[in-house]
Amino acid sequence: MCFKKIALTALPLMLAAAIVPALAAEQQADEVAALGANLAHYDYPWPVSHLEMDTPNGGVDMAYMDIAPDGAHQQNSENGPPVAVLLHGKNFCGAYWEDTAAALVDHGYRVIVPDQIGFCKSDKPAAYSYTFHHLAANTRALLDSLDLDNTTVIGHSMGGMLAMRYGLMYPQHIDQLVLVDPIGLEDWKAKGVPYRGINAWYAREMKKDYAAIKAYQLESYYDGDWNADYARWAKLLAGMYAGDDKARVAWAQAATYDMVYTQPVAHEFEHLDVPTTLMIGTRDRTALGKDLVSDELKAKLGDYPALGAAAVARMPDAELVTFEDVGHLPPIEAPERFRKALFQALAQ
Repeated sequence: MCFKKIALTALPLMLAAAIVPALAAEQQADEVAALGANLAHYDYPWPVSHLEMDTPNGGVDMAYMDIAPDGAHQQNSENGPPVAVLLHGKNFCGAYWEDTAAALVDHGYRVIVPDQIGFCKSDKPAAYSYTFHHLAANTRALLDSLDLDNTTVIGHSMGGMLAMRYGLMYPQHIDQLVLVDPIGLEDWKAKGVPYRGINAWYAREMKKDYAAIKAYQLESYYDGDWNADYARWAKLLAGMYAGDDKARVAWAQAATYDMVYTQPVAHEFEHLDVPTTLMIGTRDRTALGKDLVSDELKAKLGDYPALGAAAVARMPDAELVTFEDVGHLPPIEAPERFRKALFQALAQ
């Protein structure tokens, strides 16, 4: 009897002893280092170069990686190796293309990975024309500075929306477009999503931290699943908000959210006259402004399988590739399947 009393008393203490370290480990796993507004305290997988661009308010700095294939993977060509340009998403930086860039290099590609102005290692000026047209022109200026003409352009999420704008502006410089779960396949304003405004976006961005980023990505990108690979890129984004320059990061992010809402490309698919492969994760339901609409409208937004099929039907030279049971980030969620599909598309 005495033994039973001691065991019952000790049980809560034993549970507490097990729970406390687990909670401490979870808290430690969620810790985020302050990385600086331009990620000065974060190393990219390859050396970062910089291109200074003139503006009426002075120069702005555009960061990029330029990764050349080694001799073993160099393709024989009088014009040098083929070139792939990787355009990042709204909530990501060029570094998350690491696995894709390495695979392309192994296949003989020279790979250019820019951080757009307003993002990651590039400058974030407050007074700047944050437009897809301007970012596309910046991308063209970067490639001109490297004496690169025709390239394959691979864009994910917002980078896919930018890639479409780039393709509309510079079709003569494109060998092929690959769009990976691009946003912009629908016009949110036309579908009933109200205008939030840049001040409201800024207020939201000033509240952003790792917990908020993780919660959003869990729901919108990964369908409730989470692992260390997903956390790695969420922490990179959160690290820019963790320091004293949070306001500068928040303003650039607010301005580019306004850009995404107000500058749809969905009405111009018929004019995207370049070879295009649209890659879609069938679980993807990403859409801007879902928190502003009714449940009925929310359920209709971001239907990527339907949006992808409709977009390809309107593009002059396009095909659709789908990844079953994958969300917004096929290169990270299903890297082997994504790489296989990518190189099949590039071989055509």
